[in-house]
Amino acid sequence: MSSFGSIFSHPFLQHAFLAGTAIAAACGIAGFFLVLRAQVFTGDALSHVAFTGALAALAAGIDLRLGLFTATIVVAVVIGALGRRGRADDVVIGNVFAWILGLGVFFLTVYTTSRSTANGTAGTSVLFGSIFGLSGGQAATAAVIGAGIVAAILVMARPLLFASVDEAVAAARGVPVRALGIVFLAIIGATAAEATQAVGAMLLLGLLAAPAATALLLSDRPFRGLAISTGLAVTEMWVGLALSYAVPAMPPSFAIIACATAAYLAAFAAARLRRRHPHRRRQAPLTASVIHASHGGTMASPSLAQGGVEHR
Repeated sequence: MSSFGSIFSHPFLQHAFLAGTAIAAACGIAGFFLVLRAQVFTGDALSHVAFTGALAALAAGIDLRLGLFTATIVVAVVIGALGRRGRADDVVIGNVFAWILGLGVFFLTVYTTSRSTANGTAGTSVLFGSIFGLSGGQAATAAVIGAGIVAAILVMARPLLFASVDEAVAAARGVPVRALGIVFLAIIGATAAEATQAVGAMLLLGLLAAPAATALLLSDRPFRGLAISTGLAVTEMWVGLALSYAVPAMPPSFAIIACATAAYLAAFAAARLRRRHPHRRRQAPLTASVIHASHGGTMASPSLAQGGVEHR
C-alpha cells in the first residue's frame, strides 16, 4: 500500500482531486434533480451517448472531449424537445437509446480497425474513466466546467424544484416548464460528458444517481437534500481517489462508485429503521411547501424521501 503522507506530492493526484471535486459537485447537484424528476433512465441513456460520442471523435481523429460534449448535449436537448414539457417519456428515450447503441457499435468498429494503433487504450478510458491520467490543463478545464454547471443549477434551482414537483401548478404560476426542462437536460448532458473523464461512460450513472438517492433518504427538505447530495458526491470522490491511491490495484472509478453505493446502502438501512418508529412526526405536503418556497418563503418539511413526489 502507498503512504497517505505523500498523496498530494504527485501532480497526477493534484489534477485528479481538482477535476474530481468539480465533477463530483456537478454530479451531486444536477443528479439530485435528475432523481427528483424521475429521469434516471435519461441519465442512463446519456452514459451510452457519451461512449458513442467519444468513439465518433476518436474515429474521426479529433479530441474525444469534443465528441463527448457535442453528442451528450445535442441528444439531451433532442430528448427533452421530443418529450412533454421538456420531460421525455420512456418510449422516446428507448428509441434514442437503441439508435445511439447502434451508432456506438459502428464507431467502435471504425476506430478499432483504422486507428487502434494510435491510441489503443482510449476506448477503455472512455468506458471506465481515466481521472489519474488528466493533465493540468484538462483538470483546470474540468474544474471550470464543473463550477459552471453548479452555478447554472443554483440559478434555476427554485423554479426547477417547483416544476419538478407539480408541472401543472408551476406552469399556471408562469414558470416556463418546457424550456426549463430542456435547459436542464442540456446541463445533464454536459455533466455526463464531464463525469465520463472521472468514472467512465459505464459507471457515470452511479455518480449521478447514488448521492442524490442517498440524500433523499437522509432529508425530507429539498434544499438541504441538495446540499447533502453535493457534499456526499464530493466526499465519495475524495475517499475513492484516496483508496485507489492506497491500493494501486483498485481502479479509481470502481473505488468512487463503491463508496457511493456503500453510502446509499447505509442510508437505506437507516431509513428502514426509522420507519419502524410510530412516533415519527407527520410531514407537510411537498407541493404546498415548494410553492411557498418558490415565492421566497421558508421551506417547510416536504416529504421527498417518503414518496411525497408524484412523478409525471
